[in-house]
Amino acid sequence: MSQYPEASFIKSANRPDQFVADEGAEVAFAGRSNAGKSSAINVIVNRRQFARTSKTPGRTQLVNFFSLRDDARLVDLPGYGFAKVASRMRNHWADLMAEYFEIRASLKGMFLIVDIRRQLTDFDRAMLAFAEAVGLPVHVLLTKSDKLKRGQAANALLKVRRELGELGTVQQFSALNRQGEDEARARLEEFLTLSDEQ
Repeated sequence: MSQYPEASFIKSANRPDQFVADEGAEVAFAGRSNAGKSSAINVIVNRRQFARTSKTPGRTQLVNFFSLRDDARLVDLPGYGFAKVASRMRNHWADLMAEYFEIRASLKGMFLIVDIRRQLTDFDRAMLAFAEAVGLPVHVLLTKSDKLKRGQAANALLKVRRELGELGTVQQFSALNRQGEDEARARLEEFLTLSDEQ
């Protein structure tokens, strides 16, 4: 059974004026395309194909808002990193992300989804810079940890933890065998319940 039985898709936005009302609390999920963001969201919410909306062709550059419960939202940010995307679209994505991070008072934290085999990319570092600029706490999910041997996964975790420093926390995660789902869900709840004073 889902820990969020009332969870539902609200809307997609291509411009800041299309964002949902800036009230309550929301946590953003960001990640390079193919890092396993949708799968991670589905496991954490414990709803099959919950984040399928973000996979629909044409939605890859949209900000997708989901309600988890009253005044608590999950925001699926555009996947990034496709080389085929036109520079105009990349510029739009960068401007949209910058404005999203700057104006959302209800934004309490960010989950950064990173393929454990790829480590942090320049795109990931750009998202970390957005978060750091507004003092936003970050939690990194190193997805697809089942693809590495235990020792390799532990080394990858240590490397990312060192690079992050005080910028955020990090954990191993696998949507396939559900490794780390409880830890990730607990972190999501921690972000959602952060007070405005923090």
